[in-house]
Amino acid sequence: MSETKSGFLVLADISGFTAFLTATELEHGPPIIKELLEAVIGKIAPPLEIHGIEGDAIFAVGPDGAVLPPASLREILRAGFEAFRAKQRELAADESCNCRCCRGVGSLRLKAVGHYGPFVEYAVGGRSQLAGPAVILAHRMLKNGVTASDYSLLTRPALDHMDLDPLALGLAPHTETYEHFGEVECYVESVA
Repeated sequence: MSETKSGFLVLADISGFTAFLTATELEHGPPIIKELLEAVIGKIAPPLEIHGIEGDAIFAVGPDGAVLPPASLREILRAGFEAFRAKQRELAADESCNCRCCRGVGSLRLKAVGHYGPFVEYAVGGRSQLAGPAVILAHRMLKNGVTASDYSLLTRPALDHMDLDPLALGLAPHTETYEHFGEVECYVESVA
């Protein structure tokens, strides 16, 4: 039987990936996405544990005790954004290839969602999986109505665990409604 754990559930997702990959040369798109994702991973793990790569998204977990102090999650995510942008600038500056893919890397954006809650870990075919309503909600949060291009979307439970007042930090209140979850109180931090 699996033990219930709690922690941060974070997804960092490259926005514009589908348009980028379908409108560009297949040979160049995946290596570019790989470099961008690896740049983000290099800044968020550790303390976050990379649980999986899901296409153009990183699924990371910060079990209780891994992110200390808990409020440092915001700085960890900011470091991921900075690494993404630095790699993006580096790739865009490389003029060795003029294909649409290499020239279009600047159109990609990064968003991160963060939730806090319980989950269980189990194995399927020898591969570790996480399950629970908190895991489902974190994934559903990737589909949201936030209009900013680079941002973190954090739930009230994540901010409460960090012991942060989102309004005092200037985070914008945002509500999303998801089937089976109802209204979810979130806060947006634009990353300029």
